[in-house]
Amino acid sequence: MTIRKAVVGDLQAVVSLTTAAYAPYNAILDAPPIPVTDDYAPRIAGGEVWLLESGGELAGVLTLERHVDHAMIFSVAVSPAFQGKGFGIKLLNHADQQTRLWGLPETRLYTNAKMERNIALYLAYGYRETGRRPNPYRPGWTLVDMAKAVDKNPAS
Repeated sequence: MTIRKAVVGDLQAVVSLTTAAYAPYNAILDAPPIPVTDDYAPRIAGGEVWLLESGGELAGVLTLERHVDHAMIFSVAVSPAFQGKGFGIKLLNHADQQTRLWGLPETRLYTNAKMERNIALYLAYGYRETGRRPNPYRPGWTLVDMAKAVDKNPAS
């Protein structure tokens, strides 16, 4: 299993995996989740996208933004063929590691309030809910903001 930064040639694979990973939420939200409709080309060019590969196959995609005082997870997507096997946790671990390398104190994320399974996963991983707010781009949707402090020197 390896994690590497995405390159331009990975764009279609990133889009395809993200679309497949978020597909179960289309019916719950009555529309594709925001990560499905995002333009990943500038994110790849900006070094924000990491790929998790297993056995030569793309298993997951992490989109992580660097901000002045925190890192922001925009998306964690795991291929349906690899779900339930800990790959999402591997991507969250990578986000922590990258946040630490950047010298930032915390990782933040937001998710749709209807994505209860994701919220439970993030809470179990150590995130705490910091607030709820209307989604400015999708009327009627509620976002759940979450944050997790990143240890500067994690236990080995």
